[in-house]
Amino acid sequence: MGLFGKLKEGLSKTRNNIVSGIDSVFGGFTSIDDDFYDELEEILIMGDIGVKSSGEIMERLKTQVKENHVKEPGQCRELLIQSIKEQMKPDKDAYNFENQKTVVMVIGVNGAGKTTSVGKLASLLKQQGKKVLIAAADTYRAAACEQLCEWAARAGVDIITGSQGADPSSVIFDAVNAAKARNVDVLICDTAGRLHNKRNLMEELKKMNRVIDREYSYSYRENLIVLDGTTGQNALNQAREFGETTAITGIVLTKMDGTSKGGIAVAIQSELGIPVKYIGVGEKVEDLQRFDPDQFVNALFDVEAED
Repeated sequence: MGLFGKLKEGLSKTRNNIVSGIDSVFGGFTSIDDDFYDELEEILIMGDIGVKSSGEIMERLKTQVKENHVKEPGQCRELLIQSIKEQMKPDKDAYNFENQKTVVMVIGVNGAGKTTSVGKLASLLKQQGKKVLIAAADTYRAAACEQLCEWAARAGVDIITGSQGADPSSVIFDAVNAAKARNVDVLICDTAGRLHNKRNLMEELKKMNRVIDREYSYSYRENLIVLDGTTGQNALNQAREFGETTAITGIVLTKMDGTSKGGIAVAIQSELGIPVKYIGVGEKVEDLQRFDPDQFVNALFDVEAED
């Protein structure tokens, strides 16, 4: 099964949650009026697409309905799909970091799929011909280092580790200098994710960033936050909290295979102004891919892509 097939299958619960309601509105109204728009917007909001994002989608839809002189509610479906796609498109330079000497900081709470995402991203970049190094800077959770070493071996990339409980910044220091010495293209840093100890966690992130700034000042910086797609609006709250400390440049959305809250992928970029850059739809190493909004929305609405 290809990525589109996995997305289509994985988004089936979200499709039942959102799209069936949308289609019932299209079929239940005979004219396009305020009640029609209100019903559509309510379904989008209830489907975790978010208030701000839903409002922007509806405003764009209203404009397109007027410009195209659409009279029948059923004709709005394709316009709505296009409106959602436009809402989710990343900037053309969203993946510039893949082609420069880059340090990627991967942050997020424990349990979101952060460590596995580091391994999968390393594999994805290596397949592109990049020389990749991993830094295991989540030194407080023994399983994190063991798990990451397994992923590094699976991806065929080197890894820098420290002893359990060691200062995470010391691992970053060693990894940065190893990256420079080995002429690495992309250094991917796993980090701790204990929000219950928020203040210490945020201070650790600041310290690690200072080490990178000092030791590798000419590197391109990419800060990816890993969010669990099954948590819906809680994922947005996590991103806001981490954003207070780190300038987040992109989102890795995991566990999209079987969530009823897949609408959060639509909300994130509008609510936070941060693009979804990668999406995870399974446990295998190849199940993390660049986020394609067209493919995502086609899978959500069960629309076969045009050739």
